[in-house]
Amino acid sequence: MEMFSAWKALLRRIIRRNEEVELDEELQFHLERQTQENLAQGMESEEARRQARIAFGAMGRARDECRESRPGFWVERLFQDVRYALRGFRRNPVFALTIVATLMLGIGTTTAVFSVVDRILFRSLPYEHADQLVSVGMVHSLETQGFLMGNTYYIWRDNQKPFEEITSEATGPHECDLTEGTPVQLDCEPVEGNFLSTLGITPVLGRNFLPEEARPGGPDVALISYRLWLTHYNLDPKILNKTIQIDGKPVRVIGVLPQSFEMPRLQNVDVLRAIMIDEVADHSANGGYGSPRRVFARLKPGVSLEQAWSAMEPLFHDANKQIPADIRKDIHLSVRSLRDIQTQNVRLMAWVLFGSVISVLLIACANVASLLMARGTSRQRELAVRVALGASKARLFWQTLTETMLLSIAGAVAGYLFAKGLLRLFLALAPARLSFVHKAQLDLRVIGFTLAVSMLCGIFSGLIPALQRPNAELLTGRAEKRMTHASVRQLLVAGQIAAGMILLTVAMLLVRSFRNLDHQQMGIRVDNTVTARVTLGVHKYPELAGQAHFSEAVEDQLRYGPGVSAVAVTDSLPPAPNQNGGRLNQVVVAGKPPVTAGAGEVITSRWVSPGYFPTLEIPILQGRGFSQDEVTSSERPVILNQILAERLFPGQSPLGERMRFGKLDPDSPWYTVIGIAGNVRNSGLTDKTVPEYYLLRRYGSDHWDTHGVWSRTVIFVVRSSAPIETTVQWVHSRITAVDPTLPIDIATMKERVSSLEDQPRFQTVLVSLFAITGLAMAIIGLYGLLSFLVAQREREIGVRMALGATRSNILRLVMGRSLRLIASGTLVGLALSLMVSRMLSHLLFSVGPYDPLSYSLVILLLIFVGLMATLIPARSAISVDPAVTLRSE
Repeated sequence: MEMFSAWKALLRRIIRRNEEVELDEELQFHLERQTQENLAQGMESEEARRQARIAFGAMGRARDECRESRPGFWVERLFQDVRYALRGFRRNPVFALTIVATLMLGIGTTTAVFSVVDRILFRSLPYEHADQLVSVGMVHSLETQGFLMGNTYYIWRDNQKPFEEITSEATGPHECDLTEGTPVQLDCEPVEGNFLSTLGITPVLGRNFLPEEARPGGPDVALISYRLWLTHYNLDPKILNKTIQIDGKPVRVIGVLPQSFEMPRLQNVDVLRAIMIDEVADHSANGGYGSPRRVFARLKPGVSLEQAWSAMEPLFHDANKQIPADIRKDIHLSVRSLRDIQTQNVRLMAWVLFGSVISVLLIACANVASLLMARGTSRQRELAVRVALGASKARLFWQTLTETMLLSIAGAVAGYLFAKGLLRLFLALAPARLSFVHKAQLDLRVIGFTLAVSMLCGIFSGLIPALQRPNAELLTGRAEKRMTHASVRQLLVAGQIAAGMILLTVAMLLVRSFRNLDHQQMGIRVDNTVTARVTLGVHKYPELAGQAHFSEAVEDQLRYGPGVSAVAVTDSLPPAPNQNGGRLNQVVVAGKPPVTAGAGEVITSRWVSPGYFPTLEIPILQGRGFSQDEVTSSERPVILNQILAERLFPGQSPLGERMRFGKLDPDSPWYTVIGIAGNVRNSGLTDKTVPEYYLLRRYGSDHWDTHGVWSRTVIFVVRSSAPIETTVQWVHSRITAVDPTLPIDIATMKERVSSLEDQPRFQTVLVSLFAITGLAMAIIGLYGLLSFLVAQREREIGVRMALGATRSNILRLVMGRSLRLIASGTLVGLALSLMVSRMLSHLLFSVGPYDPLSYSLVILLLIFVGLMATLIPARSAISVDPAVTLRSE
């Protein structure tokens, strides 16, 4: 209401331009009236007028008091301050542009990074009351995402108390084909009928699943993603109730998912289909355990995560009794929030980025405050004159703060434009699997953050200069030294150096960590190797024979490519972990006691063709690799990696030993060890290498293993001496020659290995960028401070030199001050860096958080760059001519 009155009054004054005239007339009226009263008391005319003026006071001050009593006068004064500030900036554009550029760097980088980390740390997930959603299940060392077997899920679902609703989805991935027209491979996800209602999702078109649609014999219906609706059906609303062909079967579309929809585990999804739950059949499936599934639930209002965990613990203990004793201790209950599930791998990285960019912002604000204080010092005489003329402390305070806020707003606008460019750079650098980064955008929420940051930055930067109150005694030349506030500026510069030290230390540790990561030995050769992954659809390859025929035909075609020296077929591809396998204590070695040690240790397996080891150049340390003759023989050979061989046969040769994998399954076949292969870092660059064995992938229906050889995923690996682009084209052409309808995922092995380094590379590049920016601004601040001090003490230096001080004495004076600032900032920064680095230990690889080499390099760099920033002010100091100084005195 007050704001409305102010603007109304201002508008009225603009319309009534004669208001000032009326004010003068009114003041003149009161003066004349006082004069008339004096005359009535018998005074002479001149004396009556003089006494009236004395009683009335200064006309100008009376006019100001009247103006200040008007409603909305503060708006008018604000406009006056703005006009005054703009005139000042026009007189000194270099100063204004320097501050705007500094703020642009600080606010721009902060805004760009906030747009990314906001998605990870602060923004709500795209579900209704997302803080109530949790993931429920069991975890073990082979499966850390949480799962439940079907029989356990039904018991938990019917007996749980902490959840308002509970639902599940099938464990993925589930690729399917859209087989109308040209077949397209999609990501289909079977979910329970109440899946979307539990998450609080309503389709943007159509409806959710009905209970009868998730029962055996129910209609086959599906919801499609917004992306599929856009790319394949051009947002046609008639898609509703239309029948499409999924894997050759008719499926009716009942709805379209919202554009912002994402699965709880962030996996891609094109089609959601209802799980046809048959509890009776599921209880007898999979050895009585039922089908595995991921389970999600919505907490009842007021129930915390800890309370839910405690409530589910009795059910977990009951279920755990049915698990074989030798692996029971490796099974744990898991109740985690959905946000925790989605952000666990990137949360620490997000905090590192956010902390880094806040440090850059603080350095920028300190730099701006230092510049404003320097300018305020140079304006002391001007302000002293205004104080002598009656300007109040509040008047000067608001005027100074108005100038600072104007600069902050200009910095915010420039920073916003800078952030747009910086965000594009982030998106270009970010790995594709960091979906949070690719969703970042400068929306209204981020713009609001930018405005808030700019206001805070303006207040922080301008408060100290605004609180300076010039003294009128300065006009006599006696108060100048007292008002320089040099000590505050020195404190700010030392703080900038400390912040720069923290940034540089974090960046140095990440750079050294990434370097160690990049030099990891993978155990395979990655150059000149192309991989191609295809998934055989159910509708076209329903039988094992058809799948085998496709693999054999493609492998034969690939052998005769340009420069091809080796070809392999496998079900999985290094460097990536494989879900096939089991536990070490499930391995049975003929004639040896059962393995009891390390009961929870995981072993994995791969089905590979004879060309696998030559193609990837994995060394065979003992024995031999698979031969082509064994593909059609009845022998069952197995090759162990070095770690598994040392676990099972310590100090012995395993060659010729017989073993089977699956102690619980007496029908599992026996295999003969024919070789030991070198270790391959399949679990990633930072995780330890796990025990692994290789089984022979065969063709021909007479040689199907009972162990489950074939999956619908087939990976071809080709080594060629031809240019890599030629090999890629050759592989693609040969696969499409066999089946032109299959989508193909082709990549070089070097690209696949490099993708493992994407995230550490991304965070290292960003933090290094921020560290360099922060260091540059801190050094500019140091240079500005020393230049100001030298200019301020120029007369003192001249007098000293006139009294006998040498240039080396002056040089020591300037350099000594610089070194003291660098040393104090470095010491504070060192103490803080030690604390910060400890929190980052999970992001480091083969380098400790207190790595002495990293800290030494950073300190040396700070000293070197700091001394370089001192050279120009020091040169100015020793160039002072004492004769000129004395003449000026």
